[in-house]
Order: sequence, then C-alpha cells, then structure tokens
Amino acid sequence: MSFTRRSFLVATGAALTASSLPGLAFAADAADTRFTPRVLGNPNAKVVVEEWFSLTCIHCAHFAEETFPQVKKNLIDTGKIRYVFHDFPTDQLATLAAMVARSLPEERYEPFCSAVLSSLDRWAYNNEADHKAELQKMAAFAGMPPETFEKAVTDQKLLQFIMTEQSEAQDKYNIESTPTFRFNNKEQVSSALSYDDFVKYLTKAS
Repeated sequence: MSFTRRSFLVATGAALTASSLPGLAFAADAADTRFTPRVLGNPNAKVVVEEWFSLTCIHCAHFAEETFPQVKKNLIDTGKIRYVFHDFPTDQLATLAAMVARSLPEERYEPFCSAVLSSLDRWAYNNEADHKAELQKMAAFAGMPPETFEKAVTDQKLLQFIMTEQSEAQDKYNIESTPTFRFNNKEQVSSALSYDDFVKYLTKAS
C-alpha cells in the first residue's frame, strides 16, 4: 500500500482527534512494554529481518497469510533469523489497530496482527460495518477488556510514539509503501514477497 506524507498527516490527524476524547491514559512505569520492539526468533541470530507494515494493507495481508507462516516455521522457529515488526499505519483505521496491538501483551502482538490482517473484508473494507466496534471485538477475543480498548485508542502518548517511529523510518529508509522489508540492513524491498523470493533476499544479505 502506497504511503505519502499527506496520507500520513491525514491518518494521524484523524487519530489525534480520536485521542482527544475523554479517557484515561495508561500509567507510565517500568513495566510498560507498549514501546518496546516487537520481535520473534533467536536474539543471537546472524540475520535480522525487519518488516514495516500497515494493518489495513491488502498486500501486507497477502504476505501475512501466504508467506509469513512458512517464514515463521522454517526460519524464525528454527533460530535462523530474528524478525522485527515495525508499525507503519497508512490510514486512521490502521493507526487505531496498531495502538490496540501494542497495548496487548507482547506475545499476543503477532497473533492479533495476523487476525486483523486476515479479516480486512469484515472490519476495514466493509462500508456497512462499525469499524471501531469490529476492531474491539477482535481485541476482546485476544483478551482485551473494553475499558483497556478505550484507553488504547485514545492514548496520545502511544499515538505519538507510533507517529514518530513511522516518520523516522521514512526519513531514514525512504519507505513509500507497505510491506517493506530490510534484510540484515543490506537489502531493502517493498513487495508482498513469496517465500522463495524472501529466501533469495535473505541469502543475498547473509
């Protein structure tokens, strides 16, 4: 999914409006993991793969459904690579979904993102749906109480963190679409890669 500065400002501006609604913010303390990296795999792996994705991106959904299960089984779970997720929302709904995902326990982040991406037709692209209500249903299924959901989607500090991370990534790596991958900080590609192509880039960067 393409990304521009304009779409970034539109998306985050709308989310900032939502964040001004009444609601309690999360308490900031040492146990707050909303701002820690979301990572899978061997921390000592020689190869690090990073993915920037948006939770309303159909191309990200295709990768998550068709390729990522093989990546996880063959490369992550076997300790061959360390996989780092980066939120890169391209619209308001994706921003809210990213805020919810980061407010879940760390081990539920990837499963929740996978569930969200596999349900785009139901919650994000269904014009008759209440998008926020559908997102809340998925959050509830992941174990998030309603009051925690409301805190997550109205949390200005979390929103600012995601906005800043996104802006810095675009400035540093010139990311213009999702999904975008970096392999060992050497190879960069923006495409919903097949497993074979994923392995090819992995080999080139190793």
